[in-house]
Amino acid sequence: MSNELRKLIEAFALENALAHDGKASFDAVIKKLLGARPEYRSKVREIIPIIREVVDIVSSLDPDEQMHRYESLKEIIPHRERARDTEGVLPPLPDGVEGKVVTRFAPNPDFVLHLGSLRPLLLSYEYARRYRGRFILRFEDTDPRTKKPEPIYYEMILKDLEWLGTPPDEVYYQSERLELYYDVARKLIEKGYAYVCLCSREHFSELVKAGQACPHRDQPPEENLKLFEKMVSGGFGEGEAVLRIKTDLSHPNPSIRDWPALRIIDTRRYPHPRVGSQYFVWPLYNFSCAVDDHYMGVTHIFRGEEHRVNEEKQRYIYTYMGWKPPTTIHHGKLAIPEGILSKSKILRGIQEGVFEGFDDLRLATIAALRRRGFHPQALKNLILKIGIKSSTAVIDWTLLAAENRKIIDPISNRYFAVRNPFIAEIEVEEELYIKIRKHPDYPEKGYRELVIGVVDGRARLYIDFEDWDRFKPGVSIRLLHIGNYVVDEVGDRLVKLSYQDNDVKKAVRMKYPFIHWVPMDSSIECIFLYPGKEFSGLVERDILEEDIDNPVQLERLGYFKLDSIEDGRKAVVIYTHD
Repeated sequence: MSNELRKLIEAFALENALAHDGKASFDAVIKKLLGARPEYRSKVREIIPIIREVVDIVSSLDPDEQMHRYESLKEIIPHRERARDTEGVLPPLPDGVEGKVVTRFAPNPDFVLHLGSLRPLLLSYEYARRYRGRFILRFEDTDPRTKKPEPIYYEMILKDLEWLGTPPDEVYYQSERLELYYDVARKLIEKGYAYVCLCSREHFSELVKAGQACPHRDQPPEENLKLFEKMVSGGFGEGEAVLRIKTDLSHPNPSIRDWPALRIIDTRRYPHPRVGSQYFVWPLYNFSCAVDDHYMGVTHIFRGEEHRVNEEKQRYIYTYMGWKPPTTIHHGKLAIPEGILSKSKILRGIQEGVFEGFDDLRLATIAALRRRGFHPQALKNLILKIGIKSSTAVIDWTLLAAENRKIIDPISNRYFAVRNPFIAEIEVEEELYIKIRKHPDYPEKGYRELVIGVVDGRARLYIDFEDWDRFKPGVSIRLLHIGNYVVDEVGDRLVKLSYQDNDVKKAVRMKYPFIHWVPMDSSIECIFLYPGKEFSGLVERDILEEDIDNPVQLERLGYFKLDSIEDGRKAVVIYTHD
């Protein structure tokens, strides 16, 4: 190992130790090192022993020595990049003109937004802002039967956009634009580019696969107009008539051959939540999308690679109507490991009681991420870093947590909390008053005070259940900010400890487990909500000073959002990430 690399490791360890009461974290140091020097990922096994050695040495130093050595080494720590703005992340738009760029986000309000929705949304919003243009929200709600829109989804989507900080300049509902679609359909019929097909779906499928024309394809425009008006007036039932766009019957992709533009839906059986049973003829996606993008003045569209076929279909409308098509930028899919995004799975899970609702902590919906305490800027930063590329991008939860940690760590006060606790009875001569910084990096945030009461030379502390296996008779441990103790007895959820000394260097050198705790005299009840599970326990009373929804770091447990305080006696916190 080079001397330069060892000094860099020491600099990271010293920086971490100074922020955490003199004890450097191996995990934190290795993350910082690999973040600054990713070329060492392939050699991580070789350097782990050196990192452990350096961490132990740094942790054994007294604070004055740590500060002295840090001042001599801090300049070699790579400069931390500040959060880059949009211009630093996204490439220029092709054909992008200042003040004239118009983008749109067009969800179907038959479900809620989730992580997979963010890429087209954020790209559309950020580019519109970058070019001082317009950002449109368009609800594509033209299928009241198979993808029936629901009022709750309109509301939730608007709420999600507000929380994300992506307010639209204009909002449209396609269900209120049926007359416009009919007008364009009539023009296409008059031009000879569209016709009313009366074939059954099965028969037309056989014809199109064979590259043969529908028998109604060559009907004169006058006949097609009459048939279309019959469709609009309710003279046909579902499946009896479809308006089709004429294309190339020899096209290699059969789905493009004379694709359907408008079809009949019996809204007496399937009323639309916004316009009821007023209309019987409803446009399919490619028709309404092309028409709206033109009339709304959309200049740039961000869509997935899977939409290339749709784009080709829509170009027929632009060509036939003499319109200029928008510039389309294709991006790859987003893969979210262990994040449930499936509409059917989520709805079935809610109906069966598996999930609490759309904000269930196990889901990757925007509502769930908001409830868990993720910051909207973290979601933006992650998506913008992924940017525009055609390959599938994987959103690993650790990447999202890393982005979120950068934002919430400086504002997250620290507290001790324990889950399903057991009792540690310790030797102590007198009542203890312990002051700890609310945030190790910001002394101006003040201190939290813990009081440990004493009865007959002994005090009781509460310890987190995950530390139970560390307490074995004869084993030495260190209680953070109190001292080193030896385990004397282990009973039924009760351990008895005798005081050893308060030598931090010794604890580091001997590799004592460092244990956090909560005293009864300075704590309140706490409910810890995790994805799919919950615990009861205790948390420092000073958490009552926090505002609801504030992020906090429960030391050694992770980052949480303060969800509620009940009667000033019980806190409910929701796990965000480590």
